[in-house]
Amino acid sequence: MKKIYHLGTCDKCREIIKKLGGLNDFEKHEIKTAPIDEDELDHLKTLVGSYEALFSKRAQLYHEMKLKHDDLQEHDYRKYLLKEYTFLKRPVIVVDDQVFVGNEKWTVEAAVRTILGQGD
Repeated sequence: MKKIYHLGTCDKCREIIKKLGGLNDFEKHEIKTAPIDEDELDHLKTLVGSYEALFSKRAQLYHEMKLKHDDLQEHDYRKYLLKEYTFLKRPVIVVDDQVFVGNEKWTVEAAVRTILGQGD
C-alpha cells in the first residue's frame, strides 16, 4: 500500500509531496475533508507502535486545551486523534509496512531514500 495522510492547506505537507515527486502513485488522504477512521488509525498504530507516535504535541489545540498538563494514556491519544484531525502528525506516509510520521528533516530524508531511492 502507498498512501499519504496530509492536510491540503499545510505548506509543509505540500512541500514534502513536491520533494517526493508528487506521489502520483500514492493514494492521497486529505484528513480535514475525510477524517481518519478507527480502522485506519488502528492500522497505523500497529505499524508505528503507539498512538502517541502519531499524535502532534505541536498542534495549537493541544496547547489551547492544556493537554500538556494531563497524564495522557494511549486510549486518550486515540480518542483525540479520532476527534480532531489537527492532532495527527503530518504528513503520515505509508509505503507497504514502512511509515514515515511527521515533517522532521530526518523523517523526510528517510522517506526520500525509500520512495525515490536517493539521499538528500
